[in-house]
Amino acid sequence: MTVRGLVAATAGVVALSACATEGGDRNVIQRIFEPEPQTAVEALERYYETIPASALPQAPERVALPAPDAVLDRILVASCNDEEQPSPTLATLGEEEADLFLMIGDNVYGDTDHGKYQSNQPELDELREAFGELAQREEFRQVRAKFPMMVAWDDHDYGANDGGKDFPFKALSERIHETFWGLDGEEVGQYPGTYYARSFGPEGQRVQIIVLDTRFFRSDLTPTDEPGAVGKERYVPAPEGSMQDMLGAAQWTWLENRLQDPADIRFIVSSIQVMPTVHGWEAWDKLPDERARLFELVQSTGAEGVVFLSGDRHAGFVYEERGVLPYAANELTASSLNLSFAEESAERDSRQIGGAYPPENYGVVEIDWAGETVSLVVKDSDGRTARRNDIAFSDIGVD
Repeated sequence: MTVRGLVAATAGVVALSACATEGGDRNVIQRIFEPEPQTAVEALERYYETIPASALPQAPERVALPAPDAVLDRILVASCNDEEQPSPTLATLGEEEADLFLMIGDNVYGDTDHGKYQSNQPELDELREAFGELAQREEFRQVRAKFPMMVAWDDHDYGANDGGKDFPFKALSERIHETFWGLDGEEVGQYPGTYYARSFGPEGQRVQIIVLDTRFFRSDLTPTDEPGAVGKERYVPAPEGSMQDMLGAAQWTWLENRLQDPADIRFIVSSIQVMPTVHGWEAWDKLPDERARLFELVQSTGAEGVVFLSGDRHAGFVYEERGVLPYAANELTASSLNLSFAEESAERDSRQIGGAYPPENYGVVEIDWAGETVSLVVKDSDGRTARRNDIAFSDIGVD
C-alpha cells in the first residue's frame, strides 16, 4: 500500500479514536496532552491502543503450561491450518499423548477468504474473522482443551502474505495474536514482537523452548529475477553485506541471553525454515548474513543441544548438517495440517534425511532421557510415521 493510500485508509479509522475509549488501554486525558501523530502509521497505532481486548477474538481457555520442574519427553509440532475448512489431521494430532503442543505459524489464514488473497484494511477484519472461526472449530477446541500450547506466528496469521516489518497494521496484528492466545498478560505482551521462551525440567533434563518472531522486524526479501524457476521461485538470497535484518536488535540481544540460560536441550522455533538453501521461497537463507549470525550466536554462547523446528512449507522435512554448529545441526519442518498442495516433491537438499513429505502432516519430537536420544518425526494424517531421524544426545553436544 502506498503512503497516500495508507493515509486515506487511515482517515476514517483515526476519526473513531476520539470515541473509542471505553475499555481501552488509554484514557482521554492522556491523549489530550499528546502531540498530534506525525504519520498515518503513528495515528493508527494510537487508535489501536484504544481497542479493548473484549473486542478481539479469543481462543478457548487454555491448559496451563507444564510446571517448571516437569520433565518433557513428547512434543507435538504443526503449522499451516486453514480455519475455513475441516482439519482431520489436527483431529488425529489430538489423539496423541504429549506434554506440549507447538502451533508454529499460519495457524489461520487471515489474509485470505476462501483461498483468495485479501488486502487487509486498518481494522484487520479478515484476520479477526479468521481467528474467530478457528476458535469455533471442534478439532481445535479439542486440542486446546487437551494440550498445553506455545505458539508462533507466520505471514498468514501476521496478516500479510510474506509480510515483514513494513506491514503498516502490524501493531493491531500483534494485539490480535497475543490476545487470542492469552499472551497479552505475559511479558511478551509488553514489548514489540511476539518472541518468548519457556524452560521445563530439572537440571540434566531441562528443555528450553525458544519461540522466535521472524515477521515483525524482518527486512524485505530480494525478489527473484526468474519467477517460477526451480530454486528461484519467488526470492533469491540478499547480497552479502546487504544490512538486512531478520530479528531486530532487541530480539537478537534477547536470543543471545536466552541461549546462555541453563538447558540441556533447546528447541528454537522459527516459523520459516533455517537450514535448507535449494528453494526460492521464504527461508533464513534469503538473508544469508542473518543465517550465519544465528549459527555464530549458537557457537559463541556455547549453547548445547540446539534443534530447529519450523513450518511454512506445505511439506514435511527432516534435515541434518555438520559444520555449521559445534555439533550436528538438525531441523524438523512440520507443514501442513490441512493445506497440502501435492502428493510428491522432487525437492532435494543435501541436508535432507529422506525426501520431502507434501501430504498433510504434523511433527512429533520424542526425547528418550534414558536412551539419550532425540527423535524428529513427521507423521501423516493417520498418525503413521512418514519420516524420522533419531539423534544421539552426544551428536548435538549434550553430555
